[in-house]
Amino acid sequence: MFSWLTNAWRVPELRRRVLFTAMILGVYRLGVWMPAPGVDSDQIRSYFSHQGGTVLGLLNLFSGSALSRFSLFALGIMPYVTASIILQLLTVVVPRLEQLQKEGEAGYAKINQYTRYLTVFLAAAQSLGYAYLFHRQGALGHFNAGRLVLIVLTLTAGTTLLMWMGELITKRGVGNGISLLIFASIIANAPTIINAWINGGPTTKLFFPLLAIFVTVAIVFIQEGQRRIPVQYAKRMVGRRMTTGGSTYMPLRVNMAGVIPVIFAAAVMAFPPTIAQFFPTTQGFINRHFTPQATSYLLLEGALIIIFTYFYTAVQFNPVDQADNLRKYGGYVPGIRPGPPTAAYFDRVLTRLTLPGSIYLAIVAVLPTFFIRFFNFPQSTYQFLGGTSLLIVVGVALDTMRQMESQMMMRSYEGFLK
Repeated sequence: MFSWLTNAWRVPELRRRVLFTAMILGVYRLGVWMPAPGVDSDQIRSYFSHQGGTVLGLLNLFSGSALSRFSLFALGIMPYVTASIILQLLTVVVPRLEQLQKEGEAGYAKINQYTRYLTVFLAAAQSLGYAYLFHRQGALGHFNAGRLVLIVLTLTAGTTLLMWMGELITKRGVGNGISLLIFASIIANAPTIINAWINGGPTTKLFFPLLAIFVTVAIVFIQEGQRRIPVQYAKRMVGRRMTTGGSTYMPLRVNMAGVIPVIFAAAVMAFPPTIAQFFPTTQGFINRHFTPQATSYLLLEGALIIIFTYFYTAVQFNPVDQADNLRKYGGYVPGIRPGPPTAAYFDRVLTRLTLPGSIYLAIVAVLPTFFIRFFNFPQSTYQFLGGTSLLIVVGVALDTMRQMESQMMMRSYEGFLK
């Protein structure tokens, strides 16, 4: 372990990227502790002390406890995730967006611009809902139109700043910036989880670490699983030289979408409770069916994870494009004709891989909650082990290590993952 840490620190570019990522995450954690203007933080903390097993508690976990403080980053990065989901779904049904997606970098830049605009709109709507909710709890003091506008502008600006910081990490740091911000938010609650484990009963002390280890091993097992398709390259002329053919393989991961479907599902499941803040009469229905421990919530979350796994895999891997690129470079799959037959073969293999991968991902996300309810763990452990949190933490850590490994392998250093 110490050898590859030393090797990673020796690479100047990797060292700069790691330090830049750490600096951005430090700024993010600083903003979590800065309360929004005109807010009674003690009253809001008192209200959130009874929200451990609700969707608000889960949103508070994803914001790094910023929501329970009603700080500058109270909304977290979830409005951006929701906006990304909406835009990616619209690319399937809106011809203009589908055309932009096929235009390469320029098209993706335009779609990202639309995503940012939608993020600002969703953040404003969500901050308005939270302001209305906390006003009913008496946590906003003297409430008027001016204070409402100030709170909405502050929280919306905080989400916009987080969106920019996430994009900076992706460009100049290590890993996916948006995922790392959510990762840092969940990890920030680790001391509370450890304290609940230490002060828990004998059942909690025994089975809590066992369940955590089981979920972690299951996540790593499915994330690292892959199907290697053999690829053969024929001899061909490049300029005046004859290149020798060779054999390699194309790795198709069992879960090519990574942890993104879990984040997407959590964002979608948080959307109805946010809308319900404007309609108090629906709170009873929301509290019965949209709490992380509710059976209906878990079943719907599992179904969404399966759907988003298929959807995001289709976005990430296009069998037709991969078959065309393989043919252009003189490669072929042994026993499969180049062109459309190869594309059909890739599509068939990917469909068979994604089905067990998506079901496995949904089971790992949902099953721990039933164990937590059975063993009667403390309520503060629900959000960490039950559902999506540990999936996101382990998945983001694996993706970040994989990127760091690629940086080191480019310089002939030994990587992290064997």
